[in-house]
Order: sequence, then C-alpha cells, then structure tokens
Amino acid sequence: MITPFSDRLADAVRAKTSSLVVGLDPVLERLPTELVESARSQYDDPRDQAAAAMIQFSRAVIDQVADKACAVKPQIAYFEQWGPPGLVAYEQSVIMARDAGLLVIADVKRGDIGSTSAAYVRAHLDPPLPDVRADAVTVNPYLGSDCLAPYLEAVDALGSGLFVLVRTSNPSAGELQDQPSGEVTVHERVADLVAGWGAERVGQCGYSSVGAVVGATAPEQLAALRKRMPSTWFLLPGVGAQGATAADVACAFDDEGLGAVVNSSRGILYAYGDPGQEDWRQAIGDAATTLRDQLRDAALGASAE
Repeated sequence: MITPFSDRLADAVRAKTSSLVVGLDPVLERLPTELVESARSQYDDPRDQAAAAMIQFSRAVIDQVADKACAVKPQIAYFEQWGPPGLVAYEQSVIMARDAGLLVIADVKRGDIGSTSAAYVRAHLDPPLPDVRADAVTVNPYLGSDCLAPYLEAVDALGSGLFVLVRTSNPSAGELQDQPSGEVTVHERVADLVAGWGAERVGQCGYSSVGAVVGATAPEQLAALRKRMPSTWFLLPGVGAQGATAADVACAFDDEGLGAVVNSSRGILYAYGDPGQEDWRQAIGDAATTLRDQLRDAALGASAE
C-alpha cells in the first residue's frame, strides 16, 4: 500500500524534528569559486561547466543539510536555463536528495490545460526513471479544476503531493491575489478550492496531500488562511532573504509541530557570502542548523500558547 505524501511528510518532520525545507536555487555567479573553476577546467561548453558546478554544489548542500531538513525543493528554472546539461544536473540533484533520505518537492509551478498537465505529471511525478521522481510538485491553479485533475489523479494513484499557489510571498502578489472575488478575495477563493480538493485526501497525520503555498511575508493573512484550511499542509516561502522570521510563521503549526514546512533558499545556500571563502560548506550547515532550531522553537512556542 502506498503511503500518501501527507503522511510521509509528517514522518519526515517527526524523524528530523525539523520543518525546514532547503531550496536548491543554484546561481552560477554565487557558487563557490573552487567548484566553478574546477568545472571550467574540465569542460569547454559553458552549459556543461554550469551543470558540473551545480551538481557538485547540490551534493555539498545535501550533505550538509540531510540531517537538518525534512525536504529539499529544487527550483527547476535555475537548472533548465542551462539547457540539457542543466536538466541532467536537476535530475542528479533529485537522485542525491532521495539517496540522502530527503523528500523532494519539485518547484516547477506548472499550470496548463489537462492534457499538458498530464504530461507534466509524467515528467515529474511518474517519470520513466523512478529515481528522478519528485515526492511533490508546486502547481499554479489559475486555469481551474480541470488543469489540476491529472495532478489529483497522481495524488490518488501514486501517493504524490501537491502544493498549490494560494498567497505568495513576492511584493506584488496582492495585485491579483488580494483582489475581491465576490465576498472573498481571490486567494481566499483559491484556498477554499484547495481545501475542497484535499478534503478526501487527508492522511493519518490529519493533513491532506493537497497542500498550499502561503507566503510568510504576510503573517496576518497566513493566520487567517490557517483557520480557513485547517487540514492543509502549508509550504511557507519568505523566511530569511525575503524578510520574514521564524516567529512570523508560528501560527501555521499545530500542537505537535506539524501542518507547515518552511523553505529557505538564499539564506542557507549562500550563507558563506564570499564565493572564495574556504569554509563555505560549514557556513551552509550552520545556517541550516540555526533556522531549523528557530523554527522548532517557534512551533513549540505556538503550541504552548
């Protein structure tokens, strides 16, 4: 019997006592100098150089955070900009994360008509090579229920997870997401859809495999959405480089520290600052430890209130 994503995520959070998700967003110009120089000495094609450096960087990051994070979230755009070699680097990153015992949330933000969505499902949730399968994907619901149908079928048949964009963390999110739609806002209407899609897909942990992306940069809306979607896993971006803190997301957790996972990308990946710094690996590990502990304290503080 396939364990649903919701329960696999709960098990990972409990096992690691961590709600930290580390985003894999490799920016070539910010990667450690030693990795970039090594890649350039091996390859002539700049795409191969970038891919080689990204693979080595992903390996180092995963080694540093495997015991501190419950999942990683590779953002595919940072890989696919380098063409086929970049996609190889993406797949290698997924394989390394899975081998390290981490869940993989593929940050692909797909959203298209049903037949195209079915192709995206095959690419990311049911690929020909099982080793490159993601546990969950991020999706854009703008086209409506029929575009989500293939993903929901994957939730049921494969035990996959979804994180649907509800209220994002970028500065201009409110231009559309906070606009009125009848008696509610657009993001509240999407939240109600997400709750509906997840109602029959709740695992033993009490949360659904149909989750929501909710930005940590708007704490009041986050608190309101938690009340609106009590059985929904939240994926929370915005802590760290975008300005939100662990305290801002405390309301998303339940008494057991479940219900939410928090993504940090730049704040952990580039904690070393200077690409020429020799102890860059240690800086990444230390940053992951610090945020993990801050989130743990925030969750415990929320449960004590």
